Amino acid sequence: MLTYNFLKNKVPLYEQLYEYIRNDIVSGTISAHEKLPSRRTFAANNGISVITVQNAYDRLISEGYVYSRPGRGYYAAEIPETAFSRADTAAAPLPEEEDKHLIDFSDNRTRPENFPFSVWAKLSREVLSTKERELTEISPAGGVEPLRRAVARHLKSFRGMSVDPDRVVVGAGSEYLYGVLFRLLGADKTYCTENPGYKKLERIYALHNISRVWADMDDKGISAEELRRTGAEVAHITPNHHFPTGITMPAGRRYELLAWANEVEGRYIIEDDYDSEFRTSGKPMPTLSGIDGCGKVVYMNTFSKSLTPTIRIGYMVLPATLANRFRRDFSGFSCTVSNFEQYTLAEFISRGYFEKHINRTRSYYSKLRESLIRYIGENHGDVCRVTENDSGLHFLIELATSLSDEEVRRRAEDRGIRIKSLSDYDFGGGGGDSHRFLINYSRVDEDTARNALRELFARIRE
Repeated sequence: MLTYNFLKNKVPLYEQLYEYIRNDIVSGTISAHEKLPSRRTFAANNGISVITVQNAYDRLISEGYVYSRPGRGYYAAEIPETAFSRADTAAAPLPEEEDKHLIDFSDNRTRPENFPFSVWAKLSREVLSTKERELTEISPAGGVEPLRRAVARHLKSFRGMSVDPDRVVVGAGSEYLYGVLFRLLGADKTYCTENPGYKKLERIYALHNISRVWADMDDKGISAEELRRTGAEVAHITPNHHFPTGITMPAGRRYELLAWANEVEGRYIIEDDYDSEFRTSGKPMPTLSGIDGCGKVVYMNTFSKSLTPTIRIGYMVLPATLANRFRRDFSGFSCTVSNFEQYTLAEFISRGYFEKHINRTRSYYSKLRESLIRYIGENHGDVCRVTENDSGLHFLIELATSLSDEEVRRRAEDRGIRIKSLSDYDFGGGGGDSHRFLINYSRVDEDTARNALRELFARIRE
């Protein structure tokens, strides 16, 4: 139904209506031969008289913008596209990239075959049939209580964290949660990220006009000394499995960072627990949030890797002071994740399906990782050394070559292989040729990966 806003001026209503409809026909908003509303329906919807609509239609017919069919109504006439310029009104189409690569070792998404669709579908049907009232209620800003409690129980059993569900905030992915967090911590602060690091963070900080610096890492991760050098007030880090280096920060360094946060009022640490579900051996290190006794750490994680990126559900655990600030500032808003997805995920976690899924996929990826690393060592050890740290869904390879990183990438592209080097993740752009490359295996099958690696190393040897 066409709806227009009429101005309170000296221009008659029928002339305003005529202009609205004519412009919509010319611009293509109303398609050629599209049926227009009846006079009575149009008048009732816009709060105007039938005679006003009739007068507008009559003028449009007389000028050739509209034609009528006896007993059937009014229709938009066809206007030649060349008659009017639409360059200033047409939006550029969204790019649709078709990946023509044989394999993409830079893709960190998980395989869709691993998602438990049958279980998710069963729980979805149950939620629809048993939670009619809950699904129509407005969700609190931090998420519905069953999901927050389920997340808290999961963190207790999986990460050894004692979490108050009232400190859990659920949102539609990490990008949204970062925006909330910047408002809570203060957009006027200086934030520091690790270098090398996740390039998407550059765009996130830039979109929020946040002052961001970076600190170089050593073999233990980011250091308190580097944070002091940068003058940062908030440190944004991935201590449990750093991307892209894979470094796991040792306990001593973690306590150094907590001491740095406690030196000055207003300092905080954002702990992104990236890839923590997929440690392949050994006991995982405790989270910074779990050993934080002064309320200085914000813990963040998502279900994008453990389930699927398209679910778009992330969460953060706020210190008590920030949780209180969140309730005060965001109490009038609703959660950005639909109730339907929240209740389905809550059931998925509470009934143990999430734990089973994690165990199953961790076993699958552990075997795939072991097989690929063994294949490289047995067949290509002359040109490649694997950097192994028993964690996450990628590992690093170091190539014995004089080729530049750019030349290696080009030769790989020639064989339909996309690969990124460690230098691609250097924020300063001055890292030079690292000769170290990421192998993301989370979305590959073993045979295709082996064939691609064989092609890659053959090109390196040339």
